[in-house]
Amino acid sequence: MSGHSKWSQIKRTKGILDKKKGVLFSRLSKQITLAARDGGDPDMNFKLRLAIFKAKEQVMPKENIDRAIKKAAGMDGSIQIQSLLYEGYGPSGTAFIVEAASDNPNRAYQNIRNIFTKNSGNISTQGTVAWMFQTKGQILVERDANIDKLEMTAIDAGADDVRESEEGLEVYTKPEGLEKVKDALVAAGANIAQAEIIKEASQGTDLTDEEKPVVQKLFDALSDDEDVVAVHTSANL
Repeated sequence: MSGHSKWSQIKRTKGILDKKKGVLFSRLSKQITLAARDGGDPDMNFKLRLAIFKAKEQVMPKENIDRAIKKAAGMDGSIQIQSLLYEGYGPSGTAFIVEAASDNPNRAYQNIRNIFTKNSGNISTQGTVAWMFQTKGQILVERDANIDKLEMTAIDAGADDVRESEEGLEVYTKPEGLEKVKDALVAAGANIAQAEIIKEASQGTDLTDEEKPVVQKLFDALSDDEDVVAVHTSANL
């Protein structure tokens, strides 16, 4: 499995995101809008419930959430946002998948291609690296005194894999099983740091101390783009 540390990314970006709430809320709004296309009722739409959960984690105002849902139905008269997916290679042979959402696909493509090029990478054609990744549900559970109990709770609820680290538990599920496992953990008293659908590389790419900052720079530049909603990499950062 990829050794890319989700915990380290949370720690590293928390302070940055706190200073860029506008960019963060825009990204979360796009995720909500895309999810709401399958139905604007969270009770009937798991993807929308998950997107709203992530938005509430970041204390996104309710009016922003409601506006994003209305946008999916075209109720605000705005241009329709499109879901976009890009693949590419970064420095040291690292693989990247970039999820984006934009009302201007040409702009999004050009910006993302330029980011790859400026950071010693290159954007590639569809299918080039996607085969290296698996789509999974991921739940990060903060460590507490009941860590062993929470691990068993996750397994009993249907988790495919549970990995313990210094920070807590990394719980992996089938995408459709994410909500069931998350709800079971919450009911057991778990503090959920993050719950989302991810793409994880089946084989992580190890990097030297000199290579890591270069790859991290590409990861951060892609993550900061206004149209990008998620970045996945094989790099063990």
